[in-house]
Formats: sequence, C-alpha cells, structure tokens
Amino acid sequence: MTGLLTTATRNPLACLVTALLVTTTVLAACTAEGGGPDPAPSPSPPETSSAGPSEGGLPAPAPEVGDCHQLSYDAAVAPTARNRSVACDRTHTAETFHVGRFDNVVDGRLLAVDSDRVQRQIATACPPRLAAFVGGTEEQRRLSMLRAVWFTPTVAQSDAGALWFRCDAVALAEDSRLLAFEGSLAGVLETAPGRQRFGLCATAEPGTSGFRRVACGEPHRWRALRTVALEGRDYPGEQAVARTGETPCRDAALAQAADPLDFQWGYEWPTAEQWEAGQTWGVCWVPAPAT
Repeated sequence: MTGLLTTATRNPLACLVTALLVTTTVLAACTAEGGGPDPAPSPSPPETSSAGPSEGGLPAPAPEVGDCHQLSYDAAVAPTARNRSVACDRTHTAETFHVGRFDNVVDGRLLAVDSDRVQRQIATACPPRLAAFVGGTEEQRRLSMLRAVWFTPTVAQSDAGALWFRCDAVALAEDSRLLAFEGSLAGVLETAPGRQRFGLCATAEPGTSGFRRVACGEPHRWRALRTVALEGRDYPGEQAVARTGETPCRDAALAQAADPLDFQWGYEWPTAEQWEAGQTWGVCWVPAPAT
C-alpha cells in the first residue's frame, strides 16, 4: 500500500485535501522454484532457441545478450524461463540485457540455484545494470514503468552444470500486464519519445476509484511530474514522509500551471514496507495535458 495525498487548489488560501491508500505494483522475479504458466504463443515469425529445456541430460545453454522474448506477465515473474527468443524487430515484451554467472559454492558447500544465497546474488545483480542499459537520469528511471526481471536454470539444469542467470528489461503497461514494443530498449530513456511512452502515468485522479498506474503510452489522464527524495536510513514515519512532499509537489505543479489560482496536484509517498524494499522517494502527480 502507498500513502496518497490529493489536493485540488482553487485559490492560494483554500485547499481540499483527501488522504487515501492505494495499491502500487512492484514487478520482481520470484525467488522460489516454480512459476506461472507458459507465455501465450508469440505472433512473431519462427522462433530460435534460447536457454530452453536441456536435452539428453546436458545443461541448458546460456542465453545471449540482445535476445528478445514474448513473455506474459506471469512468465516474467517466474524464476525460470521456458520461452524461446523471437526476432527483435517484431513485437515482444522482454529484452535480455545481461547474462551472468552465479556462484553456488559457499564455504565448500554446494548450494541449489533456488537457495536464498544464490537468489540474493542475482536479485542484486540485475536491477543496477538496468540503469546503464536504458539510460536516463535516476529521476527519469524512477518516473518510468521500466523494470528488470531475472531468470535462472531449473534446479535439474543447474545440477547438470548450468550456472548462468539472465536479466531482462520489461515495461509495465499496467498492473499485471506487460507493454509490447518493437526494437531495443537500449538507451530508450535518453530520448523524449522513449520517456513519454514508458513514463509513469495514471488513468484517473489519484485517490479516486478509477486510479490505476499505466505507462504513458497507454490512455491516461494524470502523469507523474517529479519525485521527492526522503532522507534517513530508517523509515521516518508516515506523517513525516507525507509532510515532506507537500511543498515540493505543490511548487512543481504551480511552476507548470497555466493558471496559478486554479491547478491540481497529488502526492504519493512510500509505506514502511516499500521503504524497506528500497523505495525511499515520493511521487508528485498532475493532470495530463489534454490531447
């Protein structure tokens, strides 16, 4: 859950404030063996094999950087991938941007690929590399729907000698749905069209029943304007994080408002659980320009 303050300003002295809780989407790969169903059949031309199931007792071959994949949301959050690569110039939902090797030997003991120790290695390896792949500033990445997901061989495949892990870049279209794209996501946040298409937007005013986070390339009515960095190693408390973002969000909305006496803005802040997971910033919202 995320705290949300929405404010509609009609004059500098009077505000309507509503505090609500809304659900946010966090896309991350699972760390337990098993996963969702296989992805739907790809509309692309004949596929080429990429890290598919091993045959004849041999370990699964390592995937390759630059491979593209047609994944469903459930397949994207599964720990292992059974899909095949597709042509990157056709529609797809994931792109492999890094392939690494995990260490499964600790203090002379052989660890399973689904052990907490191995999974932590991989979970800390892929997200930082996404930044260099998609480009842009930290602020632009926080205001995007781009995410990193990762996959490993199955337990049987790793026991046979497959010690690779695969990092894929995906984009959320909305909750539980991936955004399809063509071409590569390399450097996509370095361009204005890329930041617009994969940016963070919403279907309705924050705090209302119709509010859903969506990519800005999807139909939307509100957009994320900026983030507010929150200080401290420990969670400052809900009142503190809620209070911290009010002035920066109001000032940011005012700076781009056509009428300084008639503008709207919203502020969304992290919960203690999200803070613990690494989200130490709030998000400012404003209505999207009419198209």
